Amino acid sequence: MIAESVTNAREQEGDPTFPTSASVGKTKTDWLSDFCAERYQLRAILCDEVSSAGAVDLSAKIGAVRLRNPILAASGTFGYGLEFAHLVDLNRLGGFVTKGLSREPIEGAPAPRLFPTPSGMLNAIGLQNVGVRAFVAEKLPVLRKFDTAVIANVFGCTLEDYVEVIRVLEDAEGLAGYELNISCPNVKRGGMQFGSDPSAVAEVVSAARKAAKRPLWVKLSPLVTDIGLIARAAEEAGADALTVANTYPAMAIDFRTGKSRLGNKTGGLSGPAIKPITLRLVWEARKAVKTPILGLGGIETVEDVLDYLAIGASAVQVGTASFADPRASEGLVEALTNVLFDSKAFTLNEIRDKFLTENG
Repeated sequence: MIAESVTNAREQEGDPTFPTSASVGKTKTDWLSDFCAERYQLRAILCDEVSSAGAVDLSAKIGAVRLRNPILAASGTFGYGLEFAHLVDLNRLGGFVTKGLSREPIEGAPAPRLFPTPSGMLNAIGLQNVGVRAFVAEKLPVLRKFDTAVIANVFGCTLEDYVEVIRVLEDAEGLAGYELNISCPNVKRGGMQFGSDPSAVAEVVSAARKAAKRPLWVKLSPLVTDIGLIARAAEEAGADALTVANTYPAMAIDFRTGKSRLGNKTGGLSGPAIKPITLRLVWEARKAVKTPILGLGGIETVEDVLDYLAIGASAVQVGTASFADPRASEGLVEALTNVLFDSKAFTLNEIRDKFLTENG
């Protein structure tokens, strides 16, 4: 009765959107039932879109660089990005940092270059790379095809090296910014690392800042007494963001032969073992500066990502995990979306700095 009353009223009012029973071969009651069913389905679709994990906003802003999400692949573990393109959907990542680029090609360290350790890995790659000019000519044209942030890692042994690499990159299109590796020895200061002294940090960052128009990230060394002091020196010299931190100098030997397990005597320790130490460094740096921080060290699970965000990082870089699973970074993007949705957190801001808010 109610259905017929509604249909009769609409037909009598001459509703142009309401078909007559003659035009569709159905009774008015049948038509109304179908109409209500379609509205219910449409409502279900719309409600699902609004309440699904797709409603979670993972975007992150690192200074002037806006990322689709806070997950980047770290330098030295992801090649130039191209090597992983057939395994990983690069467009799903927030971005990736290329392996370090130098003024001239470098062959790198002798084999073996990797050695597993409890909860981690030692590497001694020796900063092998094709050189900045070959990168611009051979790698960058292909990288431009991807819709993700490509950050070029830059290193050198003198200030002039850093400046020249950036100068070459400035003339090329396709990069979102630069990441300075300042854990290199300064040959003009007796081999002391650029990143171990605040004045040396300020000097190299300032020189790079003058040469670069693009955003400048600075990758800090963990081998310092006061990471906050180093972070402030980089910020005041013009850094747009800080990556905390590089690998930890370490070694492994074979007592039987008395030789190193690596081609070099020492290497850099990475993996889950360093996460608790690096987490503290991110916290100390976050208290010292306002510059955005990217956390790097031992990230394998979505919980690791959330720990770094809660301690104050704006984004994270995934390194060693890519050796075990080339799709680790991409998997973390999906996992982060689902975990935030299940927690009823729809933006990263609801997680970021939570530790500092609670503990100061």
